[in-house]
Amino acid sequence: MDEVPEKPRRGELRLYLGAAPGVGKTYAMLSEARRRRERGTDVVVGLVETHGRRRTAELLDGLEVLPRRHGTYRGREFTELDVAAVLARRPEVAVVDELAHTNIPGSGNEKRWQDVQELLDAGIDVLSTVNVQHLRGLGDVVERITGVPQRETVPDEVVRRAEQIELVDITPEALRRRLAHGNVYPAERIDAALANYFRPGNLNALRELALLWVADQVDLALQRYRAQQRITDTWETRERIVVSITGGPESETLIRRASRIAARAGGELLVLHVLRGDGLAGAGPADLGRYRKLAEELGATFHTVVGDDVPGALLEFARGVNATQLVLGTSRRSRLARLFDEGIGASVVQRSGPIDVHMVTHREAGGRFRSWLDRRSPLPGWRRLAGWTLAPAVPALATVIGALLRPQLDFSTDVVDYFLATVVVALVGGLGPALVAAVLSAGLLNFFFTEPFYTLTVHAQSNVITLIAMVLVGVLVALVVDAAARRATQAAQARTEASLLSSYARTVLTDPEPLPRLLAKVRENFGLESVALLEKLDGTWQRAACAGHDPCEDPGQADITVPVTADVSLALRGRALPTAERNALEAAAGQALLALRQQRLAAATARAERKAEATELRTALLSALGHDLRTPLTSIKAAIGSLRAHDIELSAEDVGELLATADESTDRLAGLVDNLLDSSRLATGAVRPRLRPVGYDEIVAHALSGVPARDSVRVEVDERLPAVLADPGLLERVVANVVDNALRHGKGPEPVSVRGSTHAEHVELRIVDHGRGLAKHSESSAFAPFQRLGDRDATPGIGLGLSVAKGFTEAMGGTIRTEDTPGGGLTVVVSLPAHRPSSVLPAPVGEASEERVG
Repeated sequence: MDEVPEKPRRGELRLYLGAAPGVGKTYAMLSEARRRRERGTDVVVGLVETHGRRRTAELLDGLEVLPRRHGTYRGREFTELDVAAVLARRPEVAVVDELAHTNIPGSGNEKRWQDVQELLDAGIDVLSTVNVQHLRGLGDVVERITGVPQRETVPDEVVRRAEQIELVDITPEALRRRLAHGNVYPAERIDAALANYFRPGNLNALRELALLWVADQVDLALQRYRAQQRITDTWETRERIVVSITGGPESETLIRRASRIAARAGGELLVLHVLRGDGLAGAGPADLGRYRKLAEELGATFHTVVGDDVPGALLEFARGVNATQLVLGTSRRSRLARLFDEGIGASVVQRSGPIDVHMVTHREAGGRFRSWLDRRSPLPGWRRLAGWTLAPAVPALATVIGALLRPQLDFSTDVVDYFLATVVVALVGGLGPALVAAVLSAGLLNFFFTEPFYTLTVHAQSNVITLIAMVLVGVLVALVVDAAARRATQAAQARTEASLLSSYARTVLTDPEPLPRLLAKVRENFGLESVALLEKLDGTWQRAACAGHDPCEDPGQADITVPVTADVSLALRGRALPTAERNALEAAAGQALLALRQQRLAAATARAERKAEATELRTALLSALGHDLRTPLTSIKAAIGSLRAHDIELSAEDVGELLATADESTDRLAGLVDNLLDSSRLATGAVRPRLRPVGYDEIVAHALSGVPARDSVRVEVDERLPAVLADPGLLERVVANVVDNALRHGKGPEPVSVRGSTHAEHVELRIVDHGRGLAKHSESSAFAPFQRLGDRDATPGIGLGLSVAKGFTEAMGGTIRTEDTPGGGLTVVVSLPAHRPSSVLPAPVGEASEERVG
C-alpha cells in the first residue's frame, strides 16, 4: 500500500498591530527579526518601509535584505515585494512590512496580504505589520472618527488567522511628541497631521478600537480552547451578563435593568429568548422584533434557543458563553400556582452553580389576579357606603317579598328577584358589596325557597347552577361598574391636566415675565405654601425664581422635589401630593424650565441688540474719525510738507527716507480703506466669487508682493500641491490679510511661516507665527471685526483683517480657523476644496495608505 505523502507544513504569521501610524510596529518587527537571527534562525527581509526614520533603518544593519521587484505605473517607478525571490531563497522567516498595501497593476497579486499567503503556503514564517485602521471590518468606524476614508484594507479573517498578534501602542501624548519631533513624518507634513488625523481625541478612539479588537480575539481564542478541552465550568475572565426574556410585557424592564448591570460591571450583555420545542407558547414576531431592536440600541446581542426544559436550555447557553451573571424576572404566576410548580426562576437558582442570578421585580410579578385585587375601587366614598348598606338590605327585601307572595309566585320569580338584588348592589357599590349580596342572595334563596325548605342542602343540580350564576353575574356587573368609574376618573384627571397645561403654556407664550407668573399659578393650583425653581451653578443651588412665603433655597429643604434636569429642580413646600397630581406637576416643571430658558434667551437677545447697536456706532466712528485713519494721513502730510519746505536743506538720504515714509503710509491707508470696503461688501452680501482652479504657490507669491516686511516671511508651499477652487483675487486678499496680521502681532524668535498640505478632499494653507498667540477662550472672537488681540495694545490697524479673511474664505466654500503653534504662537489655517477634474485618475495605488493620513 502506497504511503500518503505528508502534508507540507504551513508557515506561521506573526502580526504587529498598530493603534495608529508611527507607534513603532515596524521597529518592534525588526527587533524581533534581529532576536531570531541572533538565535540562529535564517531570517531575510523581503520588504521594509523605513519612511526615512533613522532608528528604524539602523535595525536593518546585519540583516539580509532581498532586492525588490521594480515596476512602472502612470509614468512613476515603484518597488514591490519580490515573491519569487523570497520563494527561491526559502528562508525560515521572511520580514514583510505593511500587510494592507496595494500592489501596482500587473503584479502577481492585487494585495500584499495575498503575497504573504503564498509565502505561508510554502512553509515560510512571516513577520508583518498592519494598523487597526486597515482592518476592513472597522473601516467605516475609522472614517467616521478621522474623516479619512481607508482605501487600503485587509480582511479581518486574514488577521484573525495569524498565530500571534502583538498590539503595539503608545499614549496619544507620546505619539504627538514623536510626530512634533519629526520622528514620524517629514517637517512639511507635521502641522497638517497634528491638526487632523493625529488629534488627541482621534488617537484615543483608535487606541480603544485596537484594544477592544485584540480583546475580542483573545476571548475567541479562550472559547476555542474551552471547546477543545470540553470545559463547561465558568471562568470569570470577563463579565458576561445573560438576561432571559419570555417576550411578555416585563421583557423591556428586564433588558434595561440588565443593561445597567452590564454597564456598571463593564461587561458584555446577551439577551436570550428560550423558545419551547412545541412552538405553542411564546411571544409574537412583532414583540420579539421590538425587543431585538431594543437590545441592539443598548449595545447587546440577541439570541434565541429552543428547548422544552427552559431552565436547562438557559443554563446550557449561559455556560456555553462563559456567562458570569444571569438576570431573570420574578414569576408572573400567583402564589397558589407556585405551590404546585416552583417556576423557572427558582429552578435556575438551584442549578446555576457559580453563576450569579439576579431576580428583577416588575409590575406583572405575582400574577394578574393579585394585581387585580390590589387595585383600589375607583367609586366615590358615598357610593361604597351605600353599596355596603344595600348589600344585606336588598337581598333581605327580596326574601320578604317572596315570603309574602309565596302563593302567587313560583321559584323562577324568586330567582329573578335575587338576581335583580345582586345587580342593584353591584351598580351602586361595586365589587365588594356585589360579592356579599350575591353570596347572601344565594344562601337566602336556598334556605327559604329551595326544597328541602329551611335548610342549606341542595338536591337539584339546576339549583346549584343557579347559585353559581348569581355569584358570576354579581362579579361581572361589578367589574363593569368599576371599569366605567375608573375610566371616568381618568378622563376627569386628563381634562384637569390638559386645562392646567394649557394655562401654563399660555402663560409661557404670552406673559412678559412668564417664570414668576407660572410659579404663582402652580402654587395656587396645587394649594402649596411656596414654589421655587432652583438651579445648580458652580456646585451650589441658587433660586432662579420663586412664588409664595419662605421659598426653598436648597432641594433638601423642600417637602416635594421634582427634578427637571441634573442641575434644575422644582422645590415645593406644603401638603403631600398624590401620584395623579405629581404627573401634572412634572409637566409644570418642564414648562418652568422652558420659561427660564425663554427668559434668558430674551435677555441674551437684548444684550445682542445692544452690542449690535454699539458695533454699528463704533463702525461709523472708526470709518469717519478713527485714529488709524488719521495716523497714515498725518505721516503722509508731514513727509510731503518736509519735502516742499524751502527753508530746509535735505540730503538725498533724507529725501529717500521721507518718500519711503509717505509710500509706506499710503500703503497702510489703502489697506485700511480696502478692509473697510470689503467689510461693507460682506455685510451687504455683495461678494460674488468667481471660482477657478488656482495653486497656492502662485497666490502666496502675489499676496506677499504687497505685504510690508515680506522678507520676514518663510514660504514652504510645494508647487506640486493640488490646485484649489477659489477666486484668485479674493484668495490673495485672504493670504495678505492673514500674513499681515501675523507680522503685526506674531513677532517671535522665528520668522512667520507659510506652509501648504493636503487633508482628505481639501488643501490647507497654514500661516504660522511664534508670538504670544491668543488668550485662553478667545478663539471664537479672533475673526470678529474690530478685534486687535483684545484691544490691549497700540498696534496699528482697526481689526478687520481676519474678519475680512473669514468672510472671503467662507464665500469661496472654504473654512478658516485658528490653532496654537507648538512652542507658542498662533497658526491660522485656510482650508479650501481641492480641484478634482473628472479627467484626472485616482492617485497611484502603490503608496501605503498609512503615509497619507496626515
